[in-house]
Amino acid sequence: MASLIYNEGKKQILNGSIDLLNDNIYVALFTSSYTPDKDAHLDWGDVDNEVTGTGYTAGGKALANAAVNKDDTNDRAEFDADDVVWTVATITARAAIIYKFVDDEDDETNILITYVDFGDDYSASAEDFTIEWDSEGIFYLGE
Repeated sequence: MASLIYNEGKKQILNGSIDLLNDNIYVALFTSSYTPDKDAHLDWGDVDNEVTGTGYTAGGKALANAAVNKDDTNDRAEFDADDVVWTVATITARAAIIYKFVDDEDDETNILITYVDFGDDYSASAEDFTIEWDSEGIFYLGE
């Protein structure tokens, strides 16, 4: 499965309901059992098979130092943030989901933005689990 941007996330970015620089943007980890659907999966209530394990908290972590950059060479705008680390974790993950976090009590307010497939399962056993984002950003909108 390749990485993707959820259609609802695209819509809400373009209509201004998601502000990547000022909203609470989170990243959560998922097992290979989750199958993303960019058309049907809209919000946190539509996902399953989130990672569980020592050192990982359900719902993931907030992204820090979010940035949006213009890339004239590749004709696109890129979203980026700091790498994310879960310390002393014992987990196995296949992918990450970036989403707008609003409310623990109402899954429908937590809108899915993008699914990032790692290409394989990655594990940590009582050690740091780190997502090192691509040097060109987490995701981009382009031609």
